[in-house]
Amino acid sequence: MAAYTTIDNPELFFQVKLYTGNGSAGHAITLDGSEDMQPDIVWIKQRDSRDHFLFDSINGATKYIAPNLDQSEQTDANTMTGFDSDGFTLGNGVGCNESDDTHVAWCWKTGTAFSNDASSTGIGSIDSSGSVSTTAGVSICSYTGSGSAATVKHGLSTKPNLMIVKNRPTASKDVQVYSPVDDPTDALALNQADATGDSNVYWNDTAPTSSVFSVHSGATNTSGASTTGYIFHNVQGFSKFGSYTGNGNADGVFVHLGFKPALIIIKRTNSSSAWWVLKDNKRSHSNGNNVNKYIIYPNDSSAEGTDSNHMDLLSNGFKYRDSAAAGNSSGNPFIYLAWAEQPFVNSNGVPCNAK
Repeated sequence: MAAYTTIDNPELFFQVKLYTGNGSAGHAITLDGSEDMQPDIVWIKQRDSRDHFLFDSINGATKYIAPNLDQSEQTDANTMTGFDSDGFTLGNGVGCNESDDTHVAWCWKTGTAFSNDASSTGIGSIDSSGSVSTTAGVSICSYTGSGSAATVKHGLSTKPNLMIVKNRPTASKDVQVYSPVDDPTDALALNQADATGDSNVYWNDTAPTSSVFSVHSGATNTSGASTTGYIFHNVQGFSKFGSYTGNGNADGVFVHLGFKPALIIIKRTNSSSAWWVLKDNKRSHSNGNNVNKYIIYPNDSSAEGTDSNHMDLLSNGFKYRDSAAAGNSSGNPFIYLAWAEQPFVNSNGVPCNAK
Protein backbone atom coordinates (compact mmCIF):
# COMPACT_ATOMS: atom_id res chain seq x y z
CA MET A 1 0.00 0.00 0.00
CA ALA A 2 1.35 3.42 -0.91
CA ALA A 3 2.15 5.85 1.89
CA TYR A 4 -0.50 8.41 2.71
CA THR A 5 2.10 11.12 2.19
CA THR A 6 5.85 11.52 1.86
CA ILE A 7 5.71 15.00 3.42
CA ASP A 8 4.50 15.09 7.01
CA ASN A 9 5.40 18.76 7.44
CA PRO A 10 4.42 20.78 4.35
CA GLU A 11 5.84 23.95 5.94
CA LEU A 12 9.31 22.70 5.02
CA PHE A 13 8.42 23.23 1.34
CA PHE A 14 5.54 25.71 1.23
CA GLN A 15 4.28 28.46 3.54
CA VAL A 16 1.87 31.36 3.54
CA LYS A 17 3.22 34.33 5.49
CA LEU A 18 1.43 37.48 6.61
CA TYR A 19 3.52 40.49 7.56
CA THR A 20 3.25 44.23 8.12
CA GLY A 21 5.56 46.55 6.23
CA ASN A 22 7.79 49.02 8.05
CA GLY A 23 8.93 51.16 5.11
CA SER A 24 12.61 50.59 5.91
CA ALA A 25 15.30 48.74 3.97
CA GLY A 26 16.56 45.56 5.57
CA HIS A 27 13.16 44.42 6.85
CA ALA A 28 13.65 40.66 7.45
CA ILE A 29 10.59 38.42 7.21
CA THR A 30 10.99 35.14 9.08
CA LEU A 31 8.91 32.16 8.03
CA ASP A 32 7.21 29.94 10.58
CA GLY A 33 8.03 26.52 11.97
CA SER A 34 10.64 24.96 14.20
CA GLU A 35 12.84 24.11 11.21
CA ASP A 36 14.12 26.83 8.90
CA MET A 37 12.77 27.03 5.37
CA GLN A 38 14.77 29.00 2.81
CA PRO A 39 12.35 29.92 0.01
CA ASP A 40 13.26 29.90 -3.68
CA ILE A 41 9.97 31.31 -4.99
CA VAL A 42 8.35 34.25 -3.18
CA TRP A 43 5.09 35.71 -4.48
CA ILE A 44 4.06 38.89 -2.61
CA LYS A 45 0.80 40.85 -2.67
CA GLN A 46 0.02 43.92 -0.61
CA ARG A 47 -3.54 43.40 0.59
CA ASP A 48 -4.41 46.88 -0.60
CA SER A 49 -4.55 47.86 -4.28
CA ARG A 50 -1.07 47.08 -5.62
CA ASP A 51 0.45 44.83 -8.29
CA HIS A 52 1.74 41.38 -7.44
CA PHE A 53 5.49 40.67 -7.15
CA LEU A 54 7.00 37.26 -7.99
CA PHE A 55 10.68 36.62 -7.21
CA ASP A 56 12.80 33.48 -7.55
CA SER A 57 16.31 32.53 -6.49
CA ILE A 58 17.43 31.61 -10.03
CA ASN A 59 16.82 35.08 -11.46
CA GLY A 60 17.82 36.67 -8.16
CA ALA A 61 16.47 39.10 -5.60
CA THR A 62 15.46 42.59 -6.80
CA LYS A 63 14.26 41.05 -10.11
CA TYR A 64 10.61 40.23 -10.41
CA ILE A 65 7.66 39.64 -12.68
CA ALA A 66 4.14 40.84 -11.92
CA PRO A 67 1.85 37.81 -12.41
CA ASN A 68 -1.13 40.11 -12.98
CA LEU A 69 0.56 41.93 -15.89
CA ASP A 70 2.06 41.11 -19.28
CA GLN A 71 5.03 43.44 -18.69
CA SER A 72 8.70 42.49 -18.90
CA GLU A 73 10.87 41.58 -15.91
CA GLN A 74 11.52 44.53 -13.62
CA THR A 75 14.61 45.26 -11.52
CA ASP A 76 14.19 47.32 -8.37
CA ALA A 77 16.70 47.32 -5.50
CA ASN A 78 13.96 48.56 -3.16
CA THR A 79 11.75 45.47 -3.48
CA MET A 80 12.95 42.07 -2.22
CA THR A 81 16.69 42.22 -1.55
CA GLY A 82 17.57 38.73 -0.34
CA PHE A 83 16.59 35.08 0.03
CA ASP A 84 17.46 34.11 3.62
CA SER A 85 17.92 30.75 5.34
CA ASP A 86 14.66 31.32 7.23
CA GLY A 87 12.76 33.77 5.02
CA PHE A 88 13.52 36.84 2.94
CA THR A 89 14.59 40.47 3.30
CA LEU A 90 12.88 43.53 1.86
CA GLY A 91 13.92 46.98 0.70
CA ASN A 92 11.86 50.10 1.35
CA GLY A 93 9.89 50.05 -1.91
CA VAL A 94 6.14 50.37 -2.31
CA GLY A 95 4.15 47.20 -2.87
CA CYS A 96 6.41 44.90 -0.84
CA ASN A 97 7.14 46.87 2.34
CA GLU A 98 4.91 49.89 2.72
CA SER A 99 4.82 51.15 6.29
CA ASP A 100 1.92 49.79 8.39
CA ASP A 101 0.33 48.03 5.41
CA THR A 102 -0.38 44.29 5.59
CA HIS A 103 1.05 41.93 2.97
CA VAL A 104 0.83 38.23 2.17
CA ALA A 105 3.64 36.10 0.75
CA TRP A 106 3.32 32.61 -0.72
CA CYS A 107 6.67 30.84 -0.51
CA TRP A 108 8.01 27.61 -2.08
CA LYS A 109 11.33 25.85 -1.54
CA THR A 110 13.12 24.01 -4.34
CA GLY A 111 16.69 23.83 -3.03
CA THR A 112 18.66 21.57 -5.38
CA ALA A 113 20.42 23.01 -8.44
CA PHE A 114 20.22 21.28 -11.82
CA SER A 115 21.50 21.98 -15.33
CA ASN A 116 21.11 20.27 -18.65
CA ASP A 117 23.24 20.53 -21.77
CA ALA A 118 20.70 19.14 -24.22
CA SER A 119 23.23 18.26 -26.91
CA SER A 120 25.31 16.24 -24.42
CA THR A 121 22.56 14.47 -22.48
CA GLY A 122 20.09 13.97 -25.32
CA ILE A 123 17.34 15.23 -22.99
CA GLY A 124 15.35 18.01 -24.60
CA SER A 125 16.50 20.26 -27.43
CA ILE A 126 17.10 23.49 -25.47
CA ASP A 127 19.62 23.83 -22.64
CA SER A 128 18.05 24.51 -19.25
CA SER A 129 19.04 25.01 -15.64
CA GLY A 130 17.37 25.82 -12.37
CA SER A 131 16.46 24.55 -8.93
CA VAL A 132 14.23 21.65 -7.99
CA SER A 133 12.67 19.68 -5.16
CA THR A 134 11.69 16.26 -6.42
CA THR A 135 10.19 15.57 -2.97
CA ALA A 136 7.78 18.51 -3.17
CA GLY A 137 7.29 18.28 -6.95
CA VAL A 138 8.35 21.84 -7.78
CA SER A 139 11.06 23.28 -9.99
CA ILE A 140 12.25 26.61 -11.34
CA CYS A 141 13.40 26.07 -14.90
CA SER A 142 15.33 28.71 -16.84
CA TYR A 143 16.05 28.56 -20.57
CA THR A 144 16.59 30.73 -23.64
CA GLY A 145 13.91 30.49 -26.30
CA SER A 146 14.63 29.10 -29.77
CA GLY A 147 11.56 30.47 -31.57
CA SER A 148 10.51 27.10 -32.98
CA ALA A 149 9.21 23.75 -31.72
CA ALA A 150 11.45 22.49 -28.93
CA THR A 151 11.58 20.50 -25.70
CA VAL A 152 12.99 21.61 -22.34
CA LYS A 153 14.18 19.55 -19.36
CA HIS A 154 12.15 20.66 -16.33
CA GLY A 155 14.18 18.98 -13.59
CA LEU A 156 11.37 16.92 -12.04
CA SER A 157 11.18 13.13 -12.06
CA THR A 158 7.42 12.97 -12.68
CA LYS A 159 5.22 14.38 -15.43
CA PRO A 160 4.10 17.94 -14.53
CA ASN A 161 0.46 18.73 -13.84
CA LEU A 162 0.94 22.49 -13.81
CA MET A 163 3.36 24.85 -15.57
CA ILE A 164 3.53 28.64 -15.30
CA VAL A 165 5.90 30.14 -17.86
CA LYS A 166 6.99 33.75 -18.47
CA ASN A 167 9.06 35.37 -21.19
CA ARG A 168 11.02 37.79 -18.97
CA PRO A 169 12.53 40.51 -21.20
CA THR A 170 9.63 41.10 -23.60
CA ALA A 171 6.66 43.34 -22.85
CA SER A 172 3.15 42.32 -23.93
CA LYS A 173 3.79 38.62 -23.30
CA ASP A 174 1.26 36.88 -21.05
CA VAL A 175 2.10 34.62 -18.12
CA GLN A 176 1.18 31.30 -19.71
CA VAL A 177 -0.36 28.44 -17.74
CA TYR A 178 -0.39 24.76 -18.68
CA SER A 179 -3.69 23.67 -17.17
CA PRO A 180 -4.02 20.64 -14.88
CA VAL A 181 -6.79 19.31 -17.14
CA ASP A 182 -3.81 18.07 -19.18
CA ASP A 183 -4.87 19.38 -22.56
CA PRO A 184 -1.78 20.61 -24.44
CA THR A 185 -3.97 22.29 -27.06
CA ASP A 186 -5.27 24.79 -24.48
CA ALA A 187 -3.95 28.28 -23.86
CA LEU A 188 -4.57 30.02 -20.54
CA ALA A 189 -2.96 33.14 -19.07
CA LEU A 190 -2.53 33.89 -15.37
CA ASN A 191 -2.66 37.65 -15.98
CA GLN A 192 -5.94 37.44 -17.92
CA ALA A 193 -9.52 36.52 -17.06
CA ASP A 194 -9.84 34.93 -20.50
CA ALA A 195 -11.30 31.48 -21.01
CA THR A 196 -9.08 28.72 -22.32
CA GLY A 197 -8.44 28.88 -26.04
CA ASP A 198 -7.24 26.37 -28.59
CA SER A 199 -3.64 27.07 -29.66
CA ASN A 200 -0.49 25.14 -30.51
CA VAL A 201 1.67 28.24 -30.03
CA TYR A 202 2.55 27.67 -26.39
CA TRP A 203 2.80 23.90 -25.75
CA ASN A 204 3.15 22.61 -29.32
CA ASP A 205 0.00 20.50 -28.80
CA THR A 206 2.20 18.07 -26.85
CA ALA A 207 1.80 16.96 -23.25
CA PRO A 208 4.84 17.08 -20.96
CA THR A 209 6.68 13.93 -19.94
CA SER A 210 8.57 12.93 -16.82
CA SER A 211 11.69 14.63 -18.19
CA VAL A 212 10.70 17.44 -20.62
CA PHE A 213 7.94 19.84 -21.60
CA SER A 214 7.22 21.07 -25.12
CA VAL A 215 7.10 24.64 -26.40
CA HIS A 216 6.57 26.13 -29.83
CA SER A 217 6.80 29.91 -30.06
CA GLY A 218 5.17 33.00 -28.60
CA ALA A 219 5.38 33.72 -24.88
CA THR A 220 6.89 30.33 -23.98
CA ASN A 221 9.61 30.24 -26.65
CA THR A 222 10.46 33.62 -28.15
CA SER A 223 13.79 33.41 -29.96
CA GLY A 224 16.63 34.63 -27.76
CA ALA A 225 14.38 35.48 -24.80
CA SER A 226 15.28 34.44 -21.26
CA THR A 227 12.29 32.42 -20.04
CA THR A 228 11.37 30.99 -16.65
CA GLY A 229 9.01 28.13 -15.88
CA TYR A 230 7.54 27.27 -12.49
CA ILE A 231 6.77 23.57 -12.85
CA PHE A 232 4.70 21.40 -10.48
CA HIS A 233 3.28 17.90 -10.19
CA ASN A 234 0.83 16.31 -7.78
CA VAL A 235 2.37 15.04 -4.54
CA GLN A 236 0.05 12.99 -2.35
CA GLY A 237 -0.71 14.82 0.88
CA PHE A 238 1.07 18.01 -0.28
CA SER A 239 -0.17 19.34 -3.63
CA LYS A 240 -2.95 18.63 -6.08
CA PHE A 241 -3.98 20.20 -9.38
CA GLY A 242 -7.24 19.22 -11.01
CA SER A 243 -10.74 20.19 -12.07
CA TYR A 244 -14.37 20.08 -10.99
CA THR A 245 -17.81 21.13 -12.23
CA GLY A 246 -19.84 23.71 -10.31
CA ASN A 247 -23.30 22.89 -8.98
CA GLY A 248 -24.64 26.44 -8.51
CA ASN A 249 -25.82 25.62 -4.99
CA ALA A 250 -25.17 27.08 -1.53
CA ASP A 251 -24.42 23.48 -0.55
CA GLY A 252 -21.56 23.63 -3.01
CA VAL A 253 -19.13 21.21 -4.57
CA PHE A 254 -16.71 19.42 -2.27
CA VAL A 255 -13.26 18.77 -3.75
CA HIS A 256 -11.23 16.06 -2.03
CA LEU A 257 -7.51 16.89 -1.84
CA GLY A 258 -6.18 14.48 0.77
CA PHE A 259 -4.87 17.40 2.81
CA LYS A 260 -5.90 20.57 4.60
CA PRO A 261 -5.17 23.32 2.07
CA ALA A 262 -2.90 26.28 2.74
CA LEU A 263 -3.37 27.82 -0.71
CA ILE A 264 -6.07 27.35 -3.36
CA ILE A 265 -6.19 29.08 -6.76
CA ILE A 266 -9.27 28.61 -8.95
CA LYS A 267 -10.22 29.58 -12.51
CA ARG A 268 -13.43 29.01 -14.41
CA THR A 269 -12.13 27.93 -17.79
CA ASN A 270 -15.08 28.66 -20.10
CA SER A 271 -15.63 32.32 -19.20
CA SER A 272 -13.69 35.51 -19.85
CA SER A 273 -15.66 37.34 -17.16
CA ALA A 274 -14.68 35.00 -14.31
CA TRP A 275 -11.37 36.08 -12.78
CA TRP A 276 -8.76 33.90 -11.16
CA VAL A 277 -9.54 33.47 -7.44
CA LEU A 278 -6.95 32.93 -4.66
CA LYS A 279 -7.61 31.91 -1.06
CA ASP A 280 -5.25 30.83 1.72
CA ASN A 281 -5.25 29.62 5.30
CA LYS A 282 -3.76 32.76 6.86
CA ARG A 283 -6.36 35.23 5.60
CA SER A 284 -9.36 33.28 6.87
CA HIS A 285 -11.40 31.99 9.81
CA SER A 286 -11.89 35.43 11.36
CA ASN A 287 -15.20 34.25 12.80
CA GLY A 288 -13.76 31.05 14.26
CA ASN A 289 -15.19 28.58 11.75
CA ASN A 290 -14.16 27.05 8.45
CA VAL A 291 -15.53 29.71 6.12
CA ASN A 292 -12.95 31.70 4.16
CA LYS A 293 -14.40 34.90 2.72
CA TYR A 294 -11.17 36.72 1.82
CA ILE A 295 -10.22 36.75 -1.84
CA ILE A 296 -7.27 37.96 -3.90
CA TYR A 297 -7.33 38.03 -7.69
CA PRO A 298 -4.05 36.81 -9.27
CA ASN A 299 -4.87 38.55 -12.57
CA ASP A 300 -5.60 41.94 -11.01
CA SER A 301 -3.99 44.52 -8.73
CA SER A 302 -7.16 45.27 -6.76
CA ALA A 303 -7.32 45.12 -2.98
CA GLU A 304 -8.29 41.97 -1.13
CA GLY A 305 -12.04 41.48 -1.32
CA THR A 306 -14.70 39.85 0.83
CA ASP A 307 -17.34 39.08 -1.78
CA SER A 308 -19.68 36.11 -2.02
CA ASN A 309 -17.01 33.54 -2.95
CA HIS A 310 -17.25 31.83 0.44
CA MET A 311 -15.38 28.56 0.83
CA ASP A 312 -14.75 26.06 3.61
CA LEU A 313 -11.11 25.03 4.02
CA LEU A 314 -11.40 21.53 5.46
CA SER A 315 -9.03 18.90 6.81
CA ASN A 316 -9.22 16.91 3.56
CA GLY A 317 -10.20 19.45 0.89
CA PHE A 318 -12.42 22.45 0.21
CA LYS A 319 -16.12 23.13 -0.30
CA TYR A 320 -17.91 26.15 -1.76
CA ARG A 321 -20.72 27.69 0.30
CA ASP A 322 -22.47 29.71 -2.41
CA SER A 323 -23.22 29.75 -6.12
CA ALA A 324 -20.60 32.35 -7.06
CA ALA A 325 -19.89 32.52 -10.78
CA ALA A 326 -16.14 32.57 -10.17
CA GLY A 327 -16.12 29.32 -8.20
CA ASN A 328 -19.33 27.31 -8.31
CA SER A 329 -21.68 28.34 -11.11
CA SER A 330 -23.89 25.49 -12.22
CA GLY A 331 -22.56 23.11 -14.85
CA ASN A 332 -19.41 25.10 -15.55
CA PRO A 333 -15.82 23.76 -15.56
CA PHE A 334 -13.16 24.96 -13.10
CA ILE A 335 -9.52 24.16 -12.48
CA TYR A 336 -7.89 24.32 -9.07
CA LEU A 337 -4.29 24.54 -7.86
CA ALA A 338 -3.78 23.58 -4.22
CA TRP A 339 -0.93 23.21 -1.71
CA ALA A 340 -1.13 21.79 1.81
CA GLU A 341 -1.03 23.10 5.33
CA GLN A 342 -1.01 19.53 6.61
CA PRO A 343 -1.82 16.08 5.17
CA PHE A 344 -5.13 14.47 6.12
CA VAL A 345 -3.21 11.37 7.25
CA ASN A 346 0.52 11.38 7.95
CA SER A 347 3.11 8.84 6.77
CA ASN A 348 2.47 6.68 9.84
CA GLY A 349 -1.22 6.43 9.06
CA VAL A 350 -2.23 8.83 11.84
CA PRO A 351 -5.05 11.28 11.00
CA CYS A 352 -4.22 14.92 11.50
CA ASN A 353 -6.43 17.37 13.37
CA ALA A 354 -9.83 17.83 11.74
CA LYS A 355 -11.26 21.21 10.83
